[in-house]
Amino acid sequence: MGRPGLACALLLAACCCCCRRAAGVPGEAEPPTPELVEVEVGGTALLKCGPSHSPGNFSHMDWFSVHKEKPTLIFRVRKGQGQSEPGEYQHRLSLQDRGTTLALTHITPHDERIFLCQGKRPLSQEHRIQLRVYKAPEEPTILVNPLGISVNSKEPVEVATCVGRNGYPIPQVIWYKNGHSLKEEKNRVHIQSSQIVESSGLYTLESVLKAQLAKEDKDAQFYCELNYRLPSGNHMKESQEVTVQVFYPAEKVWLEVEPAGMLKEGDRVEIRCLADGNPPPHFTISKQNLSTKEIEEMTPEDTGTLVLESAQKEHSGLYQCQGLDLETMASLLSDQQELLVNYVSDIWVSPAAPESQEGGSLTLACEAESNQAVEFQWLREKTGQVLEKGPVLQLHNLKREAGGGYRCVATVPSVPGLNRTRLVHVAIFGSPWMTLKERKMWVSENAVLNLSCEASGHPRPTISWSVEGTAQEQDQDPLSVLSVLSVLVTPELLETGAVCLASNSLGRNSTTIFLELADSSRSTGPRVSTASPSVRANSTSTEKKLPEPESKGVAIVAVTVCVLVLAVLGAVLYFFYKKGKLPCGRSGKQEMERNTSI
Repeated sequence: MGRPGLACALLLAACCCCCRRAAGVPGEAEPPTPELVEVEVGGTALLKCGPSHSPGNFSHMDWFSVHKEKPTLIFRVRKGQGQSEPGEYQHRLSLQDRGTTLALTHITPHDERIFLCQGKRPLSQEHRIQLRVYKAPEEPTILVNPLGISVNSKEPVEVATCVGRNGYPIPQVIWYKNGHSLKEEKNRVHIQSSQIVESSGLYTLESVLKAQLAKEDKDAQFYCELNYRLPSGNHMKESQEVTVQVFYPAEKVWLEVEPAGMLKEGDRVEIRCLADGNPPPHFTISKQNLSTKEIEEMTPEDTGTLVLESAQKEHSGLYQCQGLDLETMASLLSDQQELLVNYVSDIWVSPAAPESQEGGSLTLACEAESNQAVEFQWLREKTGQVLEKGPVLQLHNLKREAGGGYRCVATVPSVPGLNRTRLVHVAIFGSPWMTLKERKMWVSENAVLNLSCEASGHPRPTISWSVEGTAQEQDQDPLSVLSVLSVLVTPELLETGAVCLASNSLGRNSTTIFLELADSSRSTGPRVSTASPSVRANSTSTEKKLPEPESKGVAIVAVTVCVLVLAVLGAVLYFFYKKGKLPCGRSGKQEMERNTSI
């Protein structure tokens, strides 16, 4: 064969070899390991056609995507100019770095494949690139079993479900209990995972943890962890911790009382039945009377609590809780606990309605029952003064002022806040006492006036008025009465005034109210004013007068006094003159006579 024929044969053999490598003919040598390029979803992949080529070799280049080992032309380079082929990559490819790099934008999980480049001159060359795509999953969510788990279950029951959405590739899930990882354990722990491929190519992972739990797991904290890879390395995300409700039978029942410590009548008391089971058993409460030994069944609230809104001594006794497990029908009893409600009975005072003549004596005694030691004391009601420490109060040489309220207080020192009181009114026989004997009021004509009058005595007095009007009476205490009279100020009323008359079987007394017109208070229409009693006094007491509009009365009194003083002085001088005891001589007398004659 001549040289031209040999050259043609060698060229044909070389072309066939290149074709077999491109087509992957079985039996031929395996292609080299592809170059690895990693990128996150949404990023840009930079594909370089090998590091050994010089820039001049890239002027004539073809790029292929290999899917299921079938190469598809996606990009051409001719004389340094690039052109995309129609298809899924048509608008996402561009040349960079003077044609040495092919840039693929908007990466999706579907782009994870092999990309191949082939150069045409001087010899056919190819370079393979494996593109790996990554996407971090969203924060994992965990859903706990809302029905709870019974410790009596014979096989693993669903504890919680962990969901990791939109990750690529599929992340790895690890379950934890109280910070310790869980692994598959026959008949104890089972982890079942599944995944869904979204239309975007991303994965949603769902993992279900099933386990057999014990009573000790009632407070256990469960959570899941997703492990995944990015171009930057390995990462992980944790879910929130959750607690699953665990059901277990009660082993013990007990009773608690709130408040703790000494109880007294009127306290709000809660008697609680408690158990160490979940759910708690059905409770009933029994009370045994300490004296009669009788047992009374009581039904608490659904929570096992019996509420005594206002405890009384009758609530004292021995209390016991009974718990019935409705699943196993097992019954448990608590220990008995004594409930003692301390009390003080109502106070009896003798005599119940004490009364005495002036100058007499009285003995007041109070009694009360209690389950604790009681201390007594007597107080004066209107002053709060302690008169006697003890149940008996002696009153001697009684006067009118001794009448009124006296209070007996019974206290239990050992129980703070436990006490009772009783008020008794002492009556001293006597005719009515008036708050004021007389009073003066400055008024306006045609005004509506409220006149008040207060009287006290034993027997309790009645009040009448000397003028007509609308009267209303108010009881101040068992021995006193206040009368208020509404009247219209008329000329007749200004002239006569008003008299308040109080009377009882032992006598009568009165208060006179004088009315005078105030010069600066002339009025053409009716107006309302009020006259009220001031300090309490007997019939001889006086009242602080209201200031008069002018001081005419004071001036008149002053002039009258001066005239009287001058008259008395003149009489004294004349008396001494007649007796001849004045220190003046005859000449002085003549001088006086001369002056008189002139």
